[in-house]
Amino acid sequence: MSAKPFFQNTIAMVYDFDGTLSPQPMQEYTVLPKLGIKPKDFWGQVDQESADTVSEKMLVYMRLLLEEAHSRKINISRSDFQAMGKNIEYFPGVQSWFSRINAYVKKKGGGQVGVQHYIISAGMKEILEGISIRRYFQQIYASEYHFNFQGIATFPKLLITDTTKTQYLFRVNKGKETLEQSINEHMPEGERPIPFHNMIYIGDGMTDVPSMALTKKNGGHPLAVYPPRNRHDRDTCIDLLAAKRVDFIAPADYRAESKLSKRVTLLLDSIISGIAYQREVSACHGEHGIDGDLHAT
Repeated sequence: MSAKPFFQNTIAMVYDFDGTLSPQPMQEYTVLPKLGIKPKDFWGQVDQESADTVSEKMLVYMRLLLEEAHSRKINISRSDFQAMGKNIEYFPGVQSWFSRINAYVKKKGGGQVGVQHYIISAGMKEILEGISIRRYFQQIYASEYHFNFQGIATFPKLLITDTTKTQYLFRVNKGKETLEQSINEHMPEGERPIPFHNMIYIGDGMTDVPSMALTKKNGGHPLAVYPPRNRHDRDTCIDLLAAKRVDFIAPADYRAESKLSKRVTLLLDSIISGIAYQREVSACHGEHGIDGDLHAT
């Protein structure tokens, strides 16, 4: 009996969105201006109601957006949300980041290693489906609205919070990327398409701690970014680094010569080397007719 062909040769790069790829919450570039609402007033209302009613903050903001739209007699369709996504601004270098990373992995891995990009966000999927960089992502996981028979958003149908983000890391890990597929059944490490040690998670702060902790605990590589001139956010990232919740921190500058690029390519080099090692172990097993889980001890 020969060993199974080696297939764990894909790297997953997983991103939060607000504060990670884009400086401000996506609603501040899109639906809030459309409704004529000042962001500070809106988020203050969300915080107050969430505290007063002991409610999930994400559900509060999604419902309030619909109520504000209704009070202004503004109907928002899926296509409206997607069109607004074009207005989102990004940190420096984001627009060219993904093609550069793809080219780097292809070259460094000798064409034998692939890379896939994912967004896991507590924001709004309808907006993210319209962003200018959408084509680079294998999957976008984010909160969603239900749209009625007239195509108008009426209530939140799917909610992603800081803690439920971790479900989607397992979806990437197990290759079960659609919600119809259960991730609860046991899957041996050797059968998972993207092991956690092939995964890089990039987030911006405390809201990403559950995902960072899960990634790191399972051998992956979390990294925290912060706005270059924001001392508070930088200090938060320093705290994450000191607590060993992340491998690296860096300013959210995605340009080619930035500190972030340097540290991510270092992580990519390490993962690509690990894949080459695992591939050779698999080949060695195959030469001698040994079958089994390469990850078993």
